Amino acid sequence: MTEVQDAVLARLMERHGRTFCDELGIDIARGTPSPLFRWLVASILFSARIGADLATKAARALSDAGWQTSGKMAQSTWEERVRVLNQSGYARYDESTARMLGEDVALVEERWKGDLRRLREAAGRDPEEERTLLKEFKGLGDVGADIFFREAQIVWDEHYPFVDGRGLETAQDLGLPGDATTLAKRVSKRDLPRLAAALARARLEGDLDAIRKGD
Repeated sequence: MTEVQDAVLARLMERHGRTFCDELGIDIARGTPSPLFRWLVASILFSARIGADLATKAARALSDAGWQTSGKMAQSTWEERVRVLNQSGYARYDESTARMLGEDVALVEERWKGDLRRLREAAGRDPEEERTLLKEFKGLGDVGADIFFREAQIVWDEHYPFVDGRGLETAQDLGLPGDATTLAKRVSKRDLPRLAAALARARLEGDLDAIRKGD
């Protein structure tokens, strides 16, 4: 990359180089059932037609309610989930999302015995098969799967290097390389999820011009 691109990348990371898992206090690098489940729930919320701030608040509220594993959330009632979502500002989708999460938790518990690592192994660690299995969760399409893989790649390294399509478009809009392999060469393996998240945040914040110009 050129010196100009390096400067743009540095500004991007300085402004937005924080993963959503970090913001939610999810230690995804552990790769254990609780953080994987919490990130699955967050990915479902982020992929809905609602602002990222509200989705973040809702994901945090569900975790703060004590539902940090599928087993614990499975013990919650629909009414309890509605109340937590409503109080976190997710009012427009609280009832349907509460019902959807109940169905998704049942799938995690019944098919994957509360451990998404079983999904990974059932897929043979094949990225496309993992995507297919993830999309069996209600509310999780390709966008949600992209969100999940974007930060899970730190432990599910069969996805590395992963930057979703929207992130690559944002990179190109910033004058950066538009492919994940080239971008990955500019940061450490551990920092690629930070870069992918930074691209998503920059798009959400709408500050691409400021990042390009250094304002």
